[in-house]
Amino acid sequence: MEQINKAPRLERRDAAENRKRILDVAFRLFEMHGVEHVSMNQIATEAQIGSGTLYRRYRNKSELCSELILDSTNLLFNDIDVYMEQHKSLTSYERLCGLLGLFIQFIEKNAQLLTGIENSNYREKGYQTKSPLYEQFHQMLCNLLQEVSTEDEHSLILFKADMIMNALRNDSYVFQKDVRGHSPQRILEQICQTFI
Repeated sequence: MEQINKAPRLERRDAAENRKRILDVAFRLFEMHGVEHVSMNQIATEAQIGSGTLYRRYRNKSELCSELILDSTNLLFNDIDVYMEQHKSLTSYERLCGLLGLFIQFIEKNAQLLTGIENSNYREKGYQTKSPLYEQFHQMLCNLLQEVSTEDEHSLILFKADMIMNALRNDSYVFQKDVRGHSPQRILEQICQTFI
């Protein structure tokens, strides 16, 4: 599976130090206060850099959260590769539910950063579908949904994958968990029963 890495670029030592300081400070502040309660200016101040330096590297919190979650995203797709390889003998339905279970674990571990990505002003029309995480996971869903139901036409497969992705958006997931009181396992079971 292709990793979601940015193309490597040569970086000056001072720029690399600034990037590391920004990411360390942002992660700490997000953990302490929540993404929505931390401003870009607060990050710049705590990292002891100018706000211009911060904004040249990250236009908004969404981009900052995306970089912070990059390693976790790569681990998710590695875990998916291993899972699919080790569970070839399962039915397509079982593998699809397993895939969704791995994604729910990813949401659980990265809820703060996912909130920052989803709630940002960066949510321009169609942004979600431009995300490498979204594109890669959506394609996996489509492939497995096609295996589960070979009679469904392509547009119905796309519809189901879109609806599953919307159900797994962080805001929807957190609502089901925190407001409706469903456990991660119950959410997984309901998504599988509803859409597959």
